Amino acid sequence: MIYELRIYTANAGKMGALQARFRDHTVRLFEKHGIKNVGYWTNSVGGRSDELWYMIGFESHAHREAAWAAFGADPDWQKARADSEKDGPLVHHIENRIMNPTNFSPLK
Repeated sequence: MIYELRIYTANAGKMGALQARFRDHTVRLFEKHGIKNVGYWTNSVGGRSDELWYMIGFESHAHREAAWAAFGADPDWQKARADSEKDGPLVHHIENRIMNPTNFSPLK
């Protein structure tokens, strides 16, 4: 299993809409395409209040590539994204890290 940590920086005033899109569409569509939802977070103390952090899992690098391609091509995702961004983009910066668990990690 490999994990992907993604950090989205929301545009001003768009954090609520970004979280709604994940809650109402993205989480379900990830599952549909075999992407494991590990967790979703916002900052509680310190850091930035405009960031959404999340971690997803894949069986392999090949699985990750195929799953992201299928997700991106999904008409349900395309509609959810277009509908949620009718008043402008929700995100202005995305960071991601592809990570392998260590042999002592509780997540394998």
